[in-house]
Amino acid sequence: MVKRPIFNAILAAVCYGISIPAAKLLLENMPPVFMAAMLYIGAGLGMAFVSLFQRKHVKEKEARITKRELPYVLAMIGLDIAAPILLMIGLAITSPATASLLNNFEIVATTVIALVVFKEAVGKRMWIAITLILIASIILTVEDFSSLTFSTGSIFILLACVCWGIENNCTRMLSLKNPLHIVVIKGIGSGFGALLIAILIGNVYIDILYIVFALLLGFIAYGLSIYFYILAQRNLGASRTSAFYAIAPFIGVGLSFLIFSESPSLSFWVAVVIMIAGAYLAAFENHKHEHTHRENEHEHRHEHNDGHHDHAHEHPITGDHSHLHTHAGVTHNHTHTPDLHHTHEHS
Repeated sequence: MVKRPIFNAILAAVCYGISIPAAKLLLENMPPVFMAAMLYIGAGLGMAFVSLFQRKHVKEKEARITKRELPYVLAMIGLDIAAPILLMIGLAITSPATASLLNNFEIVATTVIALVVFKEAVGKRMWIAITLILIASIILTVEDFSSLTFSTGSIFILLACVCWGIENNCTRMLSLKNPLHIVVIKGIGSGFGALLIAILIGNVYIDILYIVFALLLGFIAYGLSIYFYILAQRNLGASRTSAFYAIAPFIGVGLSFLIFSESPSLSFWVAVVIMIAGAYLAAFENHKHEHTHRENEHEHRHEHNDGHHDHAHEHPITGDHSHLHTHAGVTHNHTHTPDLHHTHEHS
């Protein structure tokens, strides 16, 4: 497994991990829908400035998004409008530590959708991990086991995770394109979509200081986080990236304890132990077997030393670059993850 993609996934998790406790503080005054809008607008505007700087100082090597990817782009924007709104509503009425930990349910949603819809390979170890995370999520969601009553806030957070699980798989189909462009489209499209909803329902709060903090939080916790997440997805696939990303909730839990001085119940700690075991199993799955690549043509940033890009150029090219190229059919055996070069089926 490549070290750089793992590092990118962990960096994405660290950036996002601060969001739950920080958003909880801002939600004391900001309405949930308006807050969700500010977070994504902050991500989009912040990464747009980064993109302009990169275009001015760094040679463009990434593939651009085309009309072919439009369905995934539209689905991504719609889901990114719904998910943060659901999360902010749930966070407003539940503890930030519980909300942080419940975010790991995103792994379950992402993996099941990756398996069922996109035919991404899921091994026995991953299934055990999913089961453990699901059990922990149930423990955190049930408010009273004696009468089986469910926490309303937890249900909203789980629904947000399902939206993000679907969205992660849509983003995976775009992961070979320029990640900065993807984040800008996500942020601007989803942010202003949520803002329109906030205006229509009268869920707007005008306080310049709070808005600036929310935009800054959005740039770090959503903009930078999504950027590093997409870079990781290129090599790890949707389910494995979300597994490494699973450290984010634990960062949120730790910060919640420090900021809010929470006193969790015994069931919370049981869920923590189960969740850690599930996240560990998911992150360190080893997948190796003989597999066949069918001939395929696409465009993305690549190098010629990775065993999959051995096509010839009219003039010698060194380092990474982007252009439309064809992969010849080949059968070989090596350790791999379900990235977009390894979408083969398993018996």
